[in-house]
Amino acid sequence: MARRPHMIGVDGGSVDPGPYYLGAGKPFCSIMAIRRDLRLMLRAAIGAGIPLVIGTSGGSGGEPHLQTVAGLAREIAAEEDLHFRMALIHAEPAREDLLARLAAGRVRPLAGLPPLEAEVVGRAERIVGMMGPEPFLQAMEGGAQVILAGRSSDPAPWVAACLRAGLPPAPAWYAGKMLECGATPSLPKGHDCLLVTIRDDHVDCEPMNPIRRCTPLSIANHSLHENASPIHHVEPGGMLDTSDCRFDALSDRAVRISGMRWTPAQQYTVKLEGVERAGYRSICVCGTRDPLLIGRIDVFIEEIRKIVAEKAGAFGATPEKYKLAFRVYGRDGVMAEREPLRDATPHELGFVIEVVGETQEVATAVLGIARTNMLHTDFPGRLCREGNMAFPFSPSDVEVGAVYRFSVYHVLALDDPCEIFPIEYEEV
Repeated sequence: MARRPHMIGVDGGSVDPGPYYLGAGKPFCSIMAIRRDLRLMLRAAIGAGIPLVIGTSGGSGGEPHLQTVAGLAREIAAEEDLHFRMALIHAEPAREDLLARLAAGRVRPLAGLPPLEAEVVGRAERIVGMMGPEPFLQAMEGGAQVILAGRSSDPAPWVAACLRAGLPPAPAWYAGKMLECGATPSLPKGHDCLLVTIRDDHVDCEPMNPIRRCTPLSIANHSLHENASPIHHVEPGGMLDTSDCRFDALSDRAVRISGMRWTPAQQYTVKLEGVERAGYRSICVCGTRDPLLIGRIDVFIEEIRKIVAEKAGAFGATPEKYKLAFRVYGRDGVMAEREPLRDATPHELGFVIEVVGETQEVATAVLGIARTNMLHTDFPGRLCREGNMAFPFSPSDVEVGAVYRFSVYHVLALDDPCEIFPIEYEEV
């Protein structure tokens, strides 16, 4: 804060943790951690008279996530005697509105997915739109000092502040790309703060923690992340082109980046992200170090599958009512069939047994059969007459709850970048 920044910004979320948090309406980070960080930022921003802008509030940017962070902001304001104008930017468009836009041909698929159908929209637990900088800019113009937004493009909060200051979009978007991950563009990487100075034709990056430093290589490396192309970054309203960027060290801990370009899009679009419920999950963790079992583990697992299908079917849990998965850690547990290093024979294997069923009762019942037979099923040459598996926990079976899957990953064309992102103001 001694460097007198003009804004404090946060990219508060991502789809990286998977579909559960969007579907369940729960934050990915703990409420304790969010409250702690939000208190620090509110104190600093209100004390300095500068904006605090948070995109993808609560981790996924749905309405429950936005309301959770807004509630925390109100609580902290009361506790700290802080006074400010707050804007909430909502990112969950009404289903009727989405269906009308779908019928009008305004939605197209991403990532090789099929065209979006009305039935998928109807089944979705939650659908959010990923806003660009324009709703943030509108909220700033509306006098908000604290801006909490639903799902947004990661760099959008900072881009909005730059555009409001009259800076060009190319360095604004590049700055946002750096700031969205905090001090990750520095070395050693870690969760920390980054100060970025933006001018008409370049961006300067410097970490604030004295243990970290930005180098030309660390900045260039970070600019490659999270995109299909390492140099073309598609965003709402256009594309950031970094193919001609220069990276010059200003010191042993600060770097200047120049040469970025911005190409406006012919059609303004935002991404839609939606999830639907896929069932209910129960899991069990166990492991073995029996070399004879490890030597025939694929055959053993197939035998377990057949036993489970027979025994679970006897109490009505037929195969179409659940999905049984074995994740074998110590052999292809991370990369699965894509693992190139498959020759080594491990001395022990860990298993995560997963069942996703139509109901929690079905999932837990099928898991119990799978776990029991992993433990006791015989195999040729077996010497151990007790159990095949060791269990780190009791109870061994864990009911995880509802499971979600991504069902909407499409692009929506807009005439106005703010038209599906209503803004609500309040005096806190």
